[in-house]
Amino acid sequence: MAPRSARELDAADPLAGFRERFFRADPEEIYLDGNSLGRMPIAAVAKIQTIANQWAESLVGGWGSGWLDLPQRLGDKVGQLLGAAHGQVVVTDSTSVNLYKSISAGLTLRPGRTQIVTDKDNFPSDIYLLQGIASRNNLEIVTVPSRDGIHVDPVDLIGALSEQTAIVTLSHTLFKSGFTHDMRRLTQAAHDAGALVVWDLSHSAGAVPIQLDEDLVDFAVGCTYKYLNGGPGAPAYIYVRKELQDQCSSPIWGWFGQTRPFEFSSVYEPAAGINRFLAGTPPVLSMAAIEPGLDLLFEAGMGRVRAKSVAQTEYLIARWEEELKPLGVTLNSPRKSAQRGSHVSLGHPEAYRIDQALIQEMKVIPDFRTPDNIRFGVAPLYTTFTELDEAVKRMAQVIVERRFEKYSAHSEGVT
Repeated sequence: MAPRSARELDAADPLAGFRERFFRADPEEIYLDGNSLGRMPIAAVAKIQTIANQWAESLVGGWGSGWLDLPQRLGDKVGQLLGAAHGQVVVTDSTSVNLYKSISAGLTLRPGRTQIVTDKDNFPSDIYLLQGIASRNNLEIVTVPSRDGIHVDPVDLIGALSEQTAIVTLSHTLFKSGFTHDMRRLTQAAHDAGALVVWDLSHSAGAVPIQLDEDLVDFAVGCTYKYLNGGPGAPAYIYVRKELQDQCSSPIWGWFGQTRPFEFSSVYEPAAGINRFLAGTPPVLSMAAIEPGLDLLFEAGMGRVRAKSVAQTEYLIARWEEELKPLGVTLNSPRKSAQRGSHVSLGHPEAYRIDQALIQEMKVIPDFRTPDNIRFGVAPLYTTFTELDEAVKRMAQVIVERRFEKYSAHSEGVT
């Protein structure tokens, strides 16, 4: 039987209706960068307007109408998506700030241990943060390399663990290749070595099923503006396993992490449970925009979201093999769907200029990551098979017609 066409696959897609619930300013544009910034849910406008109206009408009284508990209420919704029971997630601060809190809190639980283990393909911002912590605490960062630039062998990671390992911190899905670690196996290996684990879920949450409680994860952080569609710069979240919450505290002692913040005591007393990982005043307007994207994912169901993601990335790889591989384009993502998140990286020596040609004149919006990766992000709630097929055709056209040659090889600004 011949493979079904993109149009046939779209016609049979049980999630097809969700596409119309997101803004599309230009219906002809093929947006494949939801792994960097998700589309705006239409319902977010009304949600933001409601909060804006409360601000206009109630002013400071708005804190008593639901603003105050937004970090916990949204945190529990994020937690439900990540397989975390009530009271283990709060929405707050940025991913980097929450990673700093997690690493610092974890280190206090493993005194005397001197090593933090990560992998070379972890997100650079995460590595910068580790370097800062290590430099101030006389710690060693053990960085495990990839053997092929795509995968990180779990055997290599497990082999790097020792009695000196305090923390293992990894991105669940790698930002360049889309390779997805085996969370359960590596968490267990870290625990067997007496270490704690901190996972960054930024490139997997909302696209890959996650079970933090079942996998006995210690800490996790992530952003809300990629597959969760929470908006540019939307607040991040932090997960702390319930058994650990009262054993440690955040290194940032802010008034919202105080047990009785409105008593304005000059002596800090950390709040019980996950609330101690809060810090400053929550950004209410930007928090409000997160909820509609979460609601859409709950309505779709993560099982169906993941099934479509796998089907679409498989389709994209098949089209790469037919159209782009003969033109010298490499596959820089895992072939096995179980090891792959929801973006596919394609490699070419002229990747940056090809990316610019796609954006500037072909109405295809992927992104570029050094040295040679063009990332095609698949967001199952709004990406179609037809878009993936057309994106491959347009990329082939750029290469065959050498349209990329008019663009500078110098990377400037956001890529």
